[in-house]
Amino acid sequence: MQKIEKKTDNDSIRENQTESGKKEALEKEEQQNKQILDMGQITLNENANKYKVELLTIIGEVEGHESAPSNSKTTKYEHVLPRLATIEDDESVDGLLVLLNTVGGDVEAGLAIAEMIASLSVPTVSLVLGGGHSIGVPMAVSADYSFVVPSATMVIHPVRTNGMFIGVAQSYRNMEKIQDRITTFISNHSHTSQERLEELMLDTTQLVKDVGTLLEGPEAVREGLIDEVGGMKEALGKLYELIGEEKSKTTEK
Repeated sequence: MQKIEKKTDNDSIRENQTESGKKEALEKEEQQNKQILDMGQITLNENANKYKVELLTIIGEVEGHESAPSNSKTTKYEHVLPRLATIEDDESVDGLLVLLNTVGGDVEAGLAIAEMIASLSVPTVSLVLGGGHSIGVPMAVSADYSFVVPSATMVIHPVRTNGMFIGVAQSYRNMEKIQDRITTFISNHSHTSQERLEELMLDTTQLVKDVGTLLEGPEAVREGLIDEVGGMKEALGKLYELIGEEKSKTTEK
């Protein structure tokens, strides 16, 4: 005679918990996918130490006060700045990883993002992938520690402007001041002097019909712009190391 097993209340509870867990995991995945699609941002918290790391991507053109063409890949600073403020305000966030593959863009917007990253109290690490050109350089060096992959390039050139430009002494002086703001920030957050940066900016031997310097990954490290050649593994490893050091300091206090 076949034995019929009766489902107990505990079995029903376990089934409900399993279904609830699957539903929560699915909702979390959908939320993460939407966050990546909308903002290029995601939270990394599946590591062995359970550190909560915010991932920020700066991709394409850094869009400023004017909108870029609709067919352009852009990073909008009005999205990035509130996100950085949220990271600073959230006590559960342990660190920030910044991935860059940018052609540059709006100077004011780029410097604003760079200053925000540099002012964060949580440990920060940047990784240049593909390119970190123009105003992407200050954003790359704004982190506590920076990496660049061997195949990436970084272009350093003088400040440019679009539209009508009045050729008078005051206009040129204004351009010089903008350039000084950029070179001062880079030199303060890297191992390169302001004088060396200006030399690289005014090099006439590398870029056709333009002045400036293109540095490949290892060259950017030798020039003191970037701390180390490395990829995702090295960048996350360094960030976990910085987070561990920060937590040790907090424990000692």
